[in-house]
Amino acid sequence: MREFMTFALDHIGIAVKSLDAAKAIYEKLGMPVSKQETVESEQMRLVMVSVGETRLELLEALSDDSVIGRFISKRGEGLHHVSLRVPDLIAVVAKLKQESVRLVSDEIKVGAGGHRYVFVHPSSTGGVLLELVESGH
Repeated sequence: MREFMTFALDHIGIAVKSLDAAKAIYEKLGMPVSKQETVESEQMRLVMVSVGETRLELLEALSDDSVIGRFISKRGEGLHHVSLRVPDLIAVVAKLKQESVRLVSDEIKVGAGGHRYVFVHPSSTGGVLLELVESGH
């Protein structure tokens, strides 16, 4: 019998030109918007918008050279990634490597809020950048 891990939708990442402009609609709707956070290593600012059991992560580039800056210059504002919460990130990454799944980076990184994450390349997911984050982080 095959073992299954429990996965859940953690958040949806949306690249925006301006956090202030982008978060305004959610604030007008009365939705909770987190305090702004800066992730220097990724050259971006972000806020999280609570939506029921999940969140929207609004991402603004600090530099045109950053991942988000390059994304916006190529594709414009919009869906950047879908993030799934996993119970054991190290085990999931090992399994994906064993199965020859393409990762953006083999290194597990630490991001906003201190959570550990890794990205699965869109070539392995049907065109969607998939972020895996560890439960409880």
